[in-house]
Amino acid sequence: MNKKKSKSVVFVLSLASFLHDVGSDMVFSVWPLFVTQVLKANMATLGFIDGIGDAVVSISGAVGGYISDKIRKRKIFVWTGYLFGGLARIGYALSPSWQWLIPFRFLDRSGKIRGAPRDAIISDVSSRENRGSKFGILRAADNLGAVVGIIIAIFFLKTLGFTNLFLLAAIPSSVAVLLIIFFIRESQPNHQVVFKGISFINFNYNLRLLTVLSGLFALGSFSYSFLLLYANKYGFTTFQVPVLYLLFSLFAAIFSIPFGKLSDKIGRKNILYLSYFFWAMVLMLFIFYSNFVGMILAFIFYGLHKGALEPVQKTLVAELAPSDYVASTIGAFQMVIGLLSLPASFLAGFLWDRFSPITPFYFSLTLTLISVIMLKFVKEPA
Repeated sequence: MNKKKSKSVVFVLSLASFLHDVGSDMVFSVWPLFVTQVLKANMATLGFIDGIGDAVVSISGAVGGYISDKIRKRKIFVWTGYLFGGLARIGYALSPSWQWLIPFRFLDRSGKIRGAPRDAIISDVSSRENRGSKFGILRAADNLGAVVGIIIAIFFLKTLGFTNLFLLAAIPSSVAVLLIIFFIRESQPNHQVVFKGISFINFNYNLRLLTVLSGLFALGSFSYSFLLLYANKYGFTTFQVPVLYLLFSLFAAIFSIPFGKLSDKIGRKNILYLSYFFWAMVLMLFIFYSNFVGMILAFIFYGLHKGALEPVQKTLVAELAPSDYVASTIGAFQMVIGLLSLPASFLAGFLWDRFSPITPFYFSLTLTLISVIMLKFVKEPA
């Protein structure tokens, strides 16, 4: 694919991702407040709902990647995923109790069926020298969309209320659907591949080790909802909490491209080490410095962590994957991460309710240290 067409594909995918995330974060910047204060769920229930969502992400990502490689199609999964997300927001708006959120959470997170096929498109139009940069552009668009969505939530939540805000959030995803349908042209593979599926047995040693350590890290990486509610508990008002989410998303947006480009130069592992360090800083600030300034610093480091982790982790998985099964491999990898996110958020909620709000942070810090040690033994492809 020529450079001009490659840039066009990345631009359209990034714009669609930007729009979808505008709507997503109009909802998710106030999500924990909506679930616990409006629909009266406790912390364990919030962790359960968030964990269900993460687990569904893992399954839908694996299914999307598998079928996409099998039928050699990507586009349909991308626009369908955005459509699911838009419909789910309407469901959230109309839910009278927290129990009603569960099916719409399933629908919303099933929209992640788009993830692996979309990432495979990015990988296909990239080279080893610019793949990190292009994944960084996509993640920057995601996070910039989050910034815009959060700003809308901050300024209009009081005026519109949760219901109307969530209904409004469905509109950007509808535009994203149209962008993918009309402006992404799918190319046929240059050769026929007999697809026999992919399993963890097909992962090489380095990819298996990366999957295991990333899964351990995910087990301690509870939902952002806990960070927001902890801040709410220690001094930030209900209407100030989205500002922290904005701060996190802004830093993630600003640094996704630089971290992606830097990984092209100094290697993926070095940026992953950096991402784990940023997360450890988040945890230590919450544990030892839980005041107004500490919370602000923690969300800055959280943004840096996401800006470093998400584009580079996917880039490394794509490069370790068999070339004909990139979507399947990314989907399988995300399945492991997502399945461990269900017990992660539920366990964090249990530890919060049963012991203290600080206990989940100690647990996560321990798993982060183990993951860092294991990463040392992963070798990047030449």
